Amino acid sequence: MHIIEIFKSLQGESSFAGLPCVFVRLAGCNLRCAWCDSEYSFAGGRKMTDAQIIAEVGRLSPAGGLVEITGGEPMLQERELVPLMRQLISLGYRLLLETSGERPLDRVPREVHKIVDVKCPSSGEHLRFNEKNLALGPHDELKFVLASREDYDYAREFLRRHSLENGQTAVIFSPAFRKDAHGTRSTENCLLDPRELAEWMLADQVNARLGLQIHKYIWEPQLKGV
Repeated sequence: MHIIEIFKSLQGESSFAGLPCVFVRLAGCNLRCAWCDSEYSFAGGRKMTDAQIIAEVGRLSPAGGLVEITGGEPMLQERELVPLMRQLISLGYRLLLETSGERPLDRVPREVHKIVDVKCPSSGEHLRFNEKNLALGPHDELKFVLASREDYDYAREFLRRHSLENGQTAVIFSPAFRKDAHGTRSTENCLLDPRELAEWMLADQVNARLGLQIHKYIWEPQLKGV
């Protein structure tokens, strides 16, 4: 498998936010979201065997715990990734998969907690979602990264159209960060003011969680490996 980086930090942008987590970032992505903050993962990386990856995960988290597979788009390496996920599960790790939902997810082991990032119009990739991936398990979740009122309205309509407003599937609305953000660790780096988003959600009684990328408030927003 081609790996960009493996590191331990706090999970920053899901229902697991704030928990210690080992991140395995895979190389390659077939989408080009306008606000992407991990363009360095589009190409390159180093080839690692399953044994090498598992050894590094074990070194960083010897007592087990949370592991997130991310990218890029990890499902581009599906053939190698699925067996790796099964091995990590068998070793007792709680496994998260961050994916755009553009690639088929039917081979992902049912034990894996899928965080499916539904793209909105400002990303430029909102027509790429594979709606078959809405066949989610009870522990999976949907994430919408929002940069405008148009994105917010799109996300609300998506939930309504697919009957996802009842709270049975966890939903996160997250303000997009400027990909050139640097220096200050504040909401000034958000493309959409979190307070404005919160007020929209409260006014519309949206059955979703407001999510902030907390690692970008703890560390400098452009810092890698956190």
